[in-house]
This record gives sequence, structure tokens and C-alpha cells, in this order.
Amino acid sequence: MASISMSKRKSKLTRKPDPKEVCNCVIVLFKFLHRIPAAFLILFLIYLWSSSTTIISGNIVHICVSSRKLNDHYCLSAGKTQPNFEIPIPIINNSSIYLQTPNQRSNLPLSLSPTLYQDNGSISPESTVNGEMVMKETVEVVHDEADPVLMRNGENKDREEEIANAKKEVEEQLRLHRSWISENKQAECEGRGVYVYDLPSKFNKDLVGQCTDMVPWMDFCKYFKNEALGEPIPKLGNGWYQTHQYSLEPIFHQRVLQHPCRIYNENEAKLFYVPFYGGLDILRWHFKNVSNDVKDALSLELITWLEKQKPWAKNSGKDHVIVLGKVSWDFRRKDGSWGTRLLEIDQMENPIKLLIERQPWQPNDIGIPHPTYFHPHSDDDIMAWQWKIISSHRKRLVSFAGAARPGAAESIRSILIKQCNSSADNGNQCHFLDCSSGGCDQPESVIELFMESEFCLQPPGDSPTRKSLFDSLISGCIPVLFDPFTAYYQYPWHLPEDHEKYSVFVDQEEVRQVKVNVVEMLMKISKKEKDDMRRYIVYELLPGLVYGDSTAKLEKFQDAFSIIMTSLMERVTKMDSTA
Repeated sequence: MASISMSKRKSKLTRKPDPKEVCNCVIVLFKFLHRIPAAFLILFLIYLWSSSTTIISGNIVHICVSSRKLNDHYCLSAGKTQPNFEIPIPIINNSSIYLQTPNQRSNLPLSLSPTLYQDNGSISPESTVNGEMVMKETVEVVHDEADPVLMRNGENKDREEEIANAKKEVEEQLRLHRSWISENKQAECEGRGVYVYDLPSKFNKDLVGQCTDMVPWMDFCKYFKNEALGEPIPKLGNGWYQTHQYSLEPIFHQRVLQHPCRIYNENEAKLFYVPFYGGLDILRWHFKNVSNDVKDALSLELITWLEKQKPWAKNSGKDHVIVLGKVSWDFRRKDGSWGTRLLEIDQMENPIKLLIERQPWQPNDIGIPHPTYFHPHSDDDIMAWQWKIISSHRKRLVSFAGAARPGAAESIRSILIKQCNSSADNGNQCHFLDCSSGGCDQPESVIELFMESEFCLQPPGDSPTRKSLFDSLISGCIPVLFDPFTAYYQYPWHLPEDHEKYSVFVDQEEVRQVKVNVVEMLMKISKKEKDDMRRYIVYELLPGLVYGDSTAKLEKFQDAFSIIMTSLMERVTKMDSTA
């Protein structure tokens, strides 16, 4: 059924309807309906009602579903609007490595397990299970003996060398990013002024203003209250808000406006912040059937605007930074219709892009923490929370808050859930919080579960990273990771290179092959090891993983925002010294 477009243009000939004709039509319709058996008519009406959430237009199928991430109903579009990911990320584990290099799409699978890929490299949304999106597997993984996809035990030396070099490249990028971490905990502003562009409101404020219809069947406005922190959560204490995971852009913007190093003379600045809410721009089109030109329009307008600015022309954008509150590939569309091509535009190569999940082959992509529910105002807020979670009673060994992915063959979630549930017979070892019950919709339930758990399972979801990782860390729950791209290759300024200090890593391939029972493995970790990791998380990591409110006055601690700004300033200083 072709899609119908409504036009406001009047026809050339307009004729008032004859009342007699209207009356005759009504009489004919009534006589027709009168002849239809009542039972058949009722069944037909039930059919219309039951299919009302599925709209077919052309070859686009819109399915209205429920998502834990958006906390309400929304619509996905399959067909032309399927997301298309071309992210070259390797899986590196004990027995095998999957790799797709930037110039080799071919048959090589990506590592975003449990997300499954079509043969054209895209994800096909099917439905939601347990409150989370489930992807339909339509991919054919080719095992060609002449050119094997899976390398084991030294086969194909050239490919093994290529993979090793790829891993080395990612690690070198992270070392470079870590070299920008400043030793000064407080920002030194002399010669390090930050200029905030006064962008036209269509690039930020107007996007927030579209919150009522940003996501179909959901009012997003409640998440933009309190300067995008959301509504307060009194039960958890001071500084706790119902913050949405995609609210980072306006949160960061508010903090930069209050930064002590902000200056108003662009000629004196060293760092230029571009307050474009690119994630919100994407979100408003995600579930609507619009063309790629419409999706890209604002990004292209931004480039045109920036190119007219003298600071941009001076260094080709190298001293500019943009914060994007969604994952990298949402901005790297090449084929298909998912997301925009903002970061594929040539002019966007030079600026630093700060994202909640970086693209590991892009040296100017830097991962920064997802916003959590905790936004302290003072050092006292942080210390009070540290004391609360370090002294909390950990009555559970393991917990997992999430959902299974029954349609994702490569997902390890179902295996982990089965292992967790089977351990219940041996006492209170593991608790699974099933998001289908609505438990994940309430931040209090998730945080309280993590506060009473020693370990929190963090398998990949729709992409390698998880907001839940940061929720577990700020709750003092030791994360158990299964993919190095969930954290180890993502957040160089906020998480240490030595990941054993704060996490446990389990090879997801061993879980998939049921070679390890994760709950039983965690039972063998000594109390001293657990206590050492928890103290490190609570006292060393936690303050730097949360974003304070816009007027936060932190003297003893650096929060996530402060770490980002001092690192950016260090970077532009070193850039000047090597120029």
C-alpha cells in the first residue's frame, strides 16, 4: 500500500456536496452493513483494532513496541529505515578474533555481540523482549576454507598479523588519549580559555523544545526538567535524578556555560566548544519515515555555519570539540537510513568528538561516561554516598538487570540468565532482574539491587557499551565484562588501563560454548580481592564517573566533566607546543 501524502493545496474546481447525494450514500452504506452478520462485523472490528499498531506504507513497516531504554512505547521502522552499521571492531578473545577492517567489509562479522547483522551489515529490528530491543538474525556467516572468517591456532598468518596490528593501533590511540590527562586536578585557566559558540537555537534549544513528539507516544519533556537532569529521586538522597541516557548534550552544555575558564573573546580562546545536540537531532527522526536528506539537513547546516567562523578556519577545527550523547555509528551512516552522516562529513574529521561510545578506528573519537542518575552538588554529597555504598550489606553474590535476547543466536544473555537462575537453588547467589516485569523502569530498583550485590553482570546489549556499567560502578558493584569494547577500549580518561583493579573479565566465547559457569567462577574470588576492588571503585573511580549539577562546587574531587575539561585543555596546550 503506497504511502499517502496530504497536501494543503486546493483543487482547481471546488463543488459543494449535494445534501441529497450525501443522504443517499449514507442509506446505501447502512443497507450494506445491515446485511453483514453481526459476528463477522465484530471480528472485523477486532482485527482492525489489533492491527492498529502496525502501519504499512510502501515497503516500510512501522511496528510500535516497548523499550526499557526509552521507558515507554515507540515505533521502529523496518525496510528502508533499517539501521546500517559499518563499524570495524574486532573481537579479541582467547581462541579467536573477528575483524572487519575499514576497507574490508566482505564476510567478516562485527563484534557487536549480541547484535546480529544482515548480509549488508545492518541490524534488523524485530520486536522487544523483556523490555529491550531484540534483533532478528538474517546474517549468513560464511566459513570459506580458502579465506576463513575464523582464525584459530596460527592459521592464516597474514590475517593474524593484520589483526594484531589493528589491536595495536587501538591501544596506541588510547595511550595517546591518556597522555592528555592533566596532573592538575583544578583547571588552570591562564592561556587556556574556553569559548562557547552561540549557535542559532535550531541546533540545540529548539531540539529540546520538540520533546513532546520527539519519540512517538511518549512525552520526553520530563527528562529535560532541572537542566536535563530529570525529575528528582528523593528515595535515593540528594543529587539523584531520573536522568535519561541520551541527555548528555544539554547536561554538558550547562556545565560549560558555568566553567571558570570560559571567555567571551574568541581571539583569546584555546578551546572551542560547539553546543550542537546531534543526538537529539537523530532521536527525533529515529522512528519516523523521513528521507536521508531530512535527517542530514541540520548537520550540513552546522558545517556551513562553522565554516563562516574565523576560529574554525584558523586550525581547520582541530581545537574544536563537540559532545554527542549517542553512540558513534548513529552519526556514521554510509548506506541505509539509520542515523545521520554527521561524522562522515570531511569537515568533521579534525574536531574532537566526545561520545558515550567511540568508534575504535577513529583517533578523534573519545569515549566519556554515560550520564548516571547521580549528580552531586558538593564534595559532601559524594562522601555521603561513598560511605553509604561502602558500608552497604552485600547479601547477593551476583546480579543481572537486563533482558534475554532469544532472537540473537550469538547473545550470551540467555546462558547467563540460565546460570543465574540455576544458582538460586544453592542459596541467594544470583538474582536476575527481568526488565519485562518493569523493574528496570524504576532507577531505585536497579540501584538498590546493585548496592546489595558483590558483582554485576554486564554483557553487551544493542552495542558493546552499557549505561548499566556506570550504574553498577557508582553503586559499588564490581562489573563482570565479556567484551573488551564494553569499557577497556572506550574510556581512557575515566577508567584505568589496568582493568583488573575494578572489573572481572570473562571471555564471552567460553560462555557461549558453556565452558565456564560465571556464577561458580565468581564464588571462587576471595573476600580480600572483592574488598580491594570495591575500595578502588568507591574511592578512586566513583567521583570521576558522575556529572555534577550545573552549579556543582567540588573542591576535593574531580567529577566526569572536570576530568574531560582538564584533559581537553592539556590536549590543546600540547597541540600548540608541537605546532
